Amino acid sequence: MKVAIMQPYFFPYIGYFQLINAVDKFVLYDDIEYTKKGWINRNRILINGADAYISLPLLSASDFLPVKERYLANTWETEKKKMLNRIKESYRKAPFFKETYALIETCLEFKSTNLFDFIFNSLSESLKILNIQTPIIISSTISLDPELKSEKKVIEICTLTNASHYINPIGGVSLYSKESFKQHGLQLSFLQSEEIQYAQLNHNFVPWLSIIDVLMFNSIESIDAFLKKYKLT
Repeated sequence: MKVAIMQPYFFPYIGYFQLINAVDKFVLYDDIEYTKKGWINRNRILINGADAYISLPLLSASDFLPVKERYLANTWETEKKKMLNRIKESYRKAPFFKETYALIETCLEFKSTNLFDFIFNSLSESLKILNIQTPIIISSTISLDPELKSEKKVIEICTLTNASHYINPIGGVSLYSKESFKQHGLQLSFLQSEEIQYAQLNHNFVPWLSIIDVLMFNSIESIDAFLKKYKLT
């Protein structure tokens, strides 16, 4: 049983979807602290040939509140129109604009202003389009010792989800010990995305943008091949 665990991200890059597709169960944190300048409520798209951020505006709140207790700002309706316009102007000539823009509209029109619910909905809708059927487990539904941190927390989640193999993005290679996982009967692997490149109109290629960019320029069949372009170490 292969398991991965991640924070919720707003229209994440394809490596995030590679990870979901690589496992049998995917645990999504909703009870983790919100982090500023991360990927929880923002991501990058292509505008005039360069990467640019799109962000979900948030109500002011304590930095210590978990994601599930954060909310979109009262300005969201106005900001949503601006975001949709930016995306439309940037990608209207993309080969898969119509279907991808429809997905984005559906996600951004989601009625709840709860940050976790909003991101979880956009992730779920994206997974449907990509034909990824990995079950998603919300972390707060797992009876977890709240005092556990870092590696011990991950190992406990693996135990409680009957995992035999934990897969983490390559960025965590310095955080987790294969020997520690082995002592708990767990195999630990790290997923490293291989190079993925595609035409972005007449611009020089900008890698690792939001899945929005990937969907705008590639067929689902091509993306299915991209999802398998990684190695486990």
